[in-house]
Amino acid sequence: MTLFDSPSFANHEGVHSFFDEKTGLKAIVAVHSTARGPAVGGCRMWNYASSAEALEDVLRLSRGMSYKNAIADLEMGGGKSVIIGDSRTQKTPELFRAFGRALNTLGGCYYSAEDVGVSVADIAEARKETPYVLGLKDGPEASGDPSPVTAEGVFRSTLVVARRLWKQDDLTGLTVAMQGVGHVGGYLADKLHKAGAKLVMTDVNTAVLSEVASRTGAEIVAPDAIYDVKADIYAPCALGATLNPETLDRLTVKAVVGAANNQLATADIGQALFDRGVLYAPDYVINGGGIINVASEMTARQTGGAYDADWVEGKLVRLMQTLEEILDRSATEKRPTHQIADAIAEARIRAAADQKAEARKAA
Repeated sequence: MTLFDSPSFANHEGVHSFFDEKTGLKAIVAVHSTARGPAVGGCRMWNYASSAEALEDVLRLSRGMSYKNAIADLEMGGGKSVIIGDSRTQKTPELFRAFGRALNTLGGCYYSAEDVGVSVADIAEARKETPYVLGLKDGPEASGDPSPVTAEGVFRSTLVVARRLWKQDDLTGLTVAMQGVGHVGGYLADKLHKAGAKLVMTDVNTAVLSEVASRTGAEIVAPDAIYDVKADIYAPCALGATLNPETLDRLTVKAVVGAANNQLATADIGQALFDRGVLYAPDYVINGGGIINVASEMTARQTGGAYDADWVEGKLVRLMQTLEEILDRSATEKRPTHQIADAIAEARIRAAADQKAEARKAA
């Protein structure tokens, strides 16, 4: 299978591969769209079974970032990067400095930040070699770890769904089945617990799982058992595509509200959820808090200003309004929520591309 034959290729502007023999860096950067501005999206380090699997992941993730950045109304395009390797055993400062040098060759069309398997400290190492990284912890413009803001957006989205389905302003009496309690999931678990939810959770990292469960009073289940939990809300907060033909019939929930990217294995799963009366809060809408936080850092860097928490809060409020619009339109138009969200994002990207084309003509 070639790149252009991939089912995940979606008119990407560029796909770049990098190898550094000295550090062992094997990375792929996918730039989906720069219509709204430089492509921005995190770097994921994962022990992929093959380079083909890594390519599929970065293609899907980068397209998702274009939609996420557009739906959050940010002046940024969409991109993503992946590093092939085990983040627990193969991560070194030298590897991330090599990654930074690789980013330099793209000339600023793509900015990276942290994602699964990559920390703020790793991005700081890359920053020693390149200006094209975001999510730093030092300096007046630094936005730091985006995970808490991502979790806040997902939490607020959960409250939006609770008001619609159960007519309540908190989560008292509701059970949430959480898949993954890492960077974002851990923060989200604390917020859900404080709002009154009963939590049932799983994670492949048993040490982290035990720690989060102990402070939230959660029940722990085996990774595969999470789909069979009798719950009101399923919250996928690990890797994507967990909503698929194998899991769909096992879920008994009324809503899916989670932080993971690309939760739907295929678009028809979204239709199937809608047909079954399950409210799906589109992943790239509700998990946009982190990229909003990162966008504030980019704006501050461009203007010479500082990180602006009020600006981030304003964007989060607007994002929740967009979610409400999507849910309203889904009910009125009798269409799945993911289709409504895609239409809004695509319209915004298309408008930006048209505007740039007109500007080129005028020049």
